[in-house]
Formats: sequence, C-alpha cells, structure tokens
Amino acid sequence: MRPAAVFWQSTLSKVQFRTKLSPRIYYSLSTHCKTGSVTASAVFAGALLLSSATQAQTARRVSLSEALQIAVANNRDIRHARIERAVTEADIDEKKELRLPEIDFHASYARITDLTEYRHGLGDKVVTHTIPVIADLTGSAKMPLYTGGKIRYAIRKARQQDEIASLVVLKTENDVKMEATELFFSAYKMMELDKLLQEHIREEEDRLAEVRSFKAHGTVTRNEVLRAELQLSDMRLSRTTNRSNIEIVLHDLHTLLEMPEEVSLELDTTRLLDGAVPVEDRHFYLRAALNKDEMRISEKMEAVFETDQRITRAGYLPNIHLFASYGFNYPNYMFFPPDPYLYTLGRVGVEATYSLSNLYKNKTRTHIARMRTEAQHAQTAIVKNRVTDNVFRQHAELKDLLETIPVKEKAVTQATENYRIVKLKYLHQLALITEMLDADNALLQARFDLLTARIHATVKHRRLLYASGQLP
Repeated sequence: MRPAAVFWQSTLSKVQFRTKLSPRIYYSLSTHCKTGSVTASAVFAGALLLSSATQAQTARRVSLSEALQIAVANNRDIRHARIERAVTEADIDEKKELRLPEIDFHASYARITDLTEYRHGLGDKVVTHTIPVIADLTGSAKMPLYTGGKIRYAIRKARQQDEIASLVVLKTENDVKMEATELFFSAYKMMELDKLLQEHIREEEDRLAEVRSFKAHGTVTRNEVLRAELQLSDMRLSRTTNRSNIEIVLHDLHTLLEMPEEVSLELDTTRLLDGAVPVEDRHFYLRAALNKDEMRISEKMEAVFETDQRITRAGYLPNIHLFASYGFNYPNYMFFPPDPYLYTLGRVGVEATYSLSNLYKNKTRTHIARMRTEAQHAQTAIVKNRVTDNVFRQHAELKDLLETIPVKEKAVTQATENYRIVKLKYLHQLALITEMLDADNALLQARFDLLTARIHATVKHRRLLYASGQLP
C-alpha cells in the first residue's frame, strides 16, 4: 500500500498548469506530506482548494467569426478610437457655439478720496470734495454678425475631422480583425502540425518496437536501433516546441480579444478551410482599393488643410459684432459736478474691428497653410502608390499560392505511396532503416507543406481583401 505522502505528491503533480496554483501553497502541502505530519483535515482542505482552482478556469470555444466579433467589441485600441470619435463629435458642437452671444456680468464697489488738483506746482493745490462711493452693476452681450467666415470654416473643419475620426475607427477595426485572423490561423496551423506529429510519433514508437524486436533476433544492428530512437526523440522534441508555440499564440490572441484571465481560449476550427478561395481580377481589387480607409483618410486630410487655408485668409477681413449693455451706476458721472443718485443706462449697437497687423502677419500664415495643403496632396499620392502596390503584391502572391496547392497535393500522394513501398520493403528486410526514416520524414513534410499552403492561401486572400478595403 502506498504511503499518503506518495499518493498526494502524485496527485498534485497531475494538476493542470492552468489551475495557477500558488507556488507557496504547493510548497506547503508537499512539505507537510513529505514529513508525514499532515492531518486528514489539511489533506481534505487541499483537495477542495485544488478542485475549486480547477473549476475556476473555464474554457470558451470560439470560431473565427466569433473571435472577430469579440475583438471588435472588446479591443482597447478600438475603444480608444471610438472615444476619439466622440471627442470630435463634441468638438462640432463647441464650434457651433461660437455663433452664440457672449454674455457677461460685471459688478464693482469702491471708496474714493477727494480730488486734489495742483494748478501752479505742489504748493498751490485745490481740493474738490467728491462723492466717496462709486459702484456699478452691469450686464453686457456681444454676438458675432460677420467674422470673414472663420466660424463657418471652423465648423466645417470640425465636421471633416469627425469624418476622419470615423474612418480611423473603421481602420482600427480592420487592423485588429486582420491581426486576430492571422493569430487564429497561426494557432490553427500549429494545432494541425501537432496532430501530424502525434500521429507520426505513434508510428515511430511502433517502428522502434519492431526494430528492437529485430535486434533481439539479430537481424538488425545496434546502429539501426539508435537511429530509430533518435528519430523518435526528434519528433517528441519538435512536438514539445510546437505545443509551446501554440500556448504563446493563444495567449497573444487572448490578449488581443481582451478576454478575462479566468477564461481559457479554445479554437473552433470546424470547416475553417472548406471551400475554394475566390479570386477576382486584379483590377477589381485595385478599383476597390481607391476607397480604402487609408485613402479616404488622406483625402479628408487634404480637405482639412484646404479649410485651414480659408480660415487664414479670413484674417484679412473685418469682424462685425452686435453688442448691448445695461447697468446700474452710482453716482451719476454723466454730469459735472456728479449727482449723488443711482441711475441706469443701456446701449445697443454694432461694433466693427479690423486688424491692420494682419496685413503683414497673416501673409506668412497663409503661405504656411498653402504649403501644408501641397504636402498633403503629395502624401495622398504616396498613400495611393503604397496601397496599389500592396494590392498588386498580395494578388500576385495569392495566385502563386493557389497554383502550388495542386502540386502539394500530388506531392502528398507520391510521398504516401513511397512510404507504403519503403515500409513494405523494410518489413521484408529489403530496405534499410535510413530509407524508412527518410520516407517517413518526406511524408510528414509533404503533408505539412500542403496544410501550410492551404492555410497561407486563405490568409493571403484575407490580406488581399484587407489591402483593398473589402475585409468583412
């Protein structure tokens, strides 16, 4: 009968890594088990702790479409872009409020001294008694009637920037969806490779047992046994490395989707590669690329800089405002000597101002605005070339990948037949172990190359849609 310590040590060692058991708890339990001082209640508590930790880690199985929906809903970059869009929407309202009147309220109270007047030097002074209190309570309003178009162009610029912000949201969503798609297919490719490696490892284990049996009967040498063992070790090492890479990619996808830490991600790859990859004519994608979010953002930026030019040219024009004021004042300084009475006075009128300094200062501002517009025109041409070149490259690479798939399928058929023949010869002692291992490696490589070509073709098609602004 096994001791309790040995039983619990083996139980703890079987707990999955994703339970995230605290190292301190694990160390405490294992130490007490080794010394044999653990009580039945402590053992029971440890079992409950491990059970609850395992149950806390829940799995969620998602397909590619579900992963993209989760990314659009949760990703922080997308949320940041949406907040920036909300800011630009509020900026439109702020610019519209420039049309509203500015209303001010002013109140003051002061004590004043008598007025001393020096008529013929400091020695000859005349003192005039004044009313010792001065106060006013005034309200005023000022509303723009004409500003040379500054307010109108400011509102137009705010709306243009809001349109750019909406395009940035769309671009960010497409970027995140493309990144999630690549991570999803990358994990899928490695998961399929893991299945292939697992299948070949089982075959290598059976082959190693056969070689050892042949060695026991003296029909093969020790060198062939070592070769079979080395092949099996290499397969197992490759699978270990591949499984580690799967965990890394799944973690990156988990982070991109902003899923809770207690939720583990599982991929639903059913029917992921079903169906042929549709490819249109290259010009179809080139025409669609002209409406890509990058192109539209650059064109909207041209409109923004052109609006800036109009705003700077408005500096040469006068400003006209309607104003009004009404207030209570004490004393009455409208007459002299002032009367010690409270009085009210209101004014309504039109005010015109013209800045003479803008005749020479605004010249530089207008020149800068014009150069920025020309620079943005050049930038739009650069973006257009980059987008069209990318579409051309993605389309050419996709056609090349689709042409290689039939070749890969034929290679798998040939490698399978070669493996069957070599295996039959090996079982009849007509082929060496090296030939058997080479045939096995060739079959594994051919199957993986076909899988990789099909996955890359699907991903490349989505990259083409992304490059042409048609990503669903």
